[in-house]
Amino acid sequence: MKSRFSASAKTSPENNKVGVLLTNLGSPDAPTAKALRVYLREFLSDPRVVEIPRLIWLCILHGIILRIRPAKSAKLYESIWQDEGAPLITISQKQQKKIQQILTNEYGDNVVVELAMRYGNPSISSALRSFQQQGISHLVILPLYPQYASPTTGSTFDALSQEIKQWRWVPTLHFLSGYHTHKGYISALANSVIEHINEHGVPDKLVLSYHGMPEAFREWGDPYYDMCIETTSLLLAELMQKTTLLENNIMSTFQSRFGKAPWLQPYTDETLSELPAQGNKHIAILSPAFSADCLETLEELVHENREIFIEAGGEQYHYITALNDRDDHVNALADVIKPSLYSIKK
Repeated sequence: MKSRFSASAKTSPENNKVGVLLTNLGSPDAPTAKALRVYLREFLSDPRVVEIPRLIWLCILHGIILRIRPAKSAKLYESIWQDEGAPLITISQKQQKKIQQILTNEYGDNVVVELAMRYGNPSISSALRSFQQQGISHLVILPLYPQYASPTTGSTFDALSQEIKQWRWVPTLHFLSGYHTHKGYISALANSVIEHINEHGVPDKLVLSYHGMPEAFREWGDPYYDMCIETTSLLLAELMQKTTLLENNIMSTFQSRFGKAPWLQPYTDETLSELPAQGNKHIAILSPAFSADCLETLEELVHENREIFIEAGGEQYHYITALNDRDDHVNALADVIKPSLYSIKK
């Protein structure tokens, strides 16, 4: 009888190589309703993402949402799609290559950096099996979400575990669950804001729009909200040392809510509709929760929320891009990884 545990003959505890797996959320394979249906089915079937009784939710998902939402989402993805593909994927690939170069320069060929997406392609399973075939017995996993959240970082751990539990040889694992206070990350955020201020001036408000989540998740113990507020506090402290940005110029909001249940507040869209009447005609907005630009930034923040602000009487609206593959950001990510590379024999 064949064992359920997959073979891993090349994997050995003597192997000196370390596999570094960078992960992000993912994108559909194409901006089409068919591709979105496949992607959304996987994404919205994750019990970490939607915590509604399974039978009820699956009826809603397959009976309503997957019949309606793919076509609408496809149009949004089409508006941001690039010649080389989905922005999240292409930016993540650039991050991967730069981090690989940094680590190769310091550790030689003993570090192999792979990229995977929690949903869609390239998959976490395929990346892990690549490490397995190379005989790598020490894995470092960095989900590219600065602030831990159960639907993102926690779900990534689930996918990792689902694959690894099938292996005969379980490798050494270092799962990095966040870096929301890392000095290099905060510094990169501050640099991006300062560069923007140097070009466009100090805004009336600097809005930090984090991705939202149901308020219930926070009540059940998810630390995401507190981590977002801590990131804002650290960024403010850094900016106040380097710019004329005052404490009451910066605020945290939460975007991308879905459904009727309360989500983390204040909501980004509602805040933007109120700011002009309060005398804030010039704003800059960025999202520290996104390591790479994607649908939620390039469509929602760049276009949708701009319209809300301008229609409410705002005059200047500027989106500060995600950190993407900026050198200071990539260096910070490499610094997050390095302490886990202690097993390499230099």
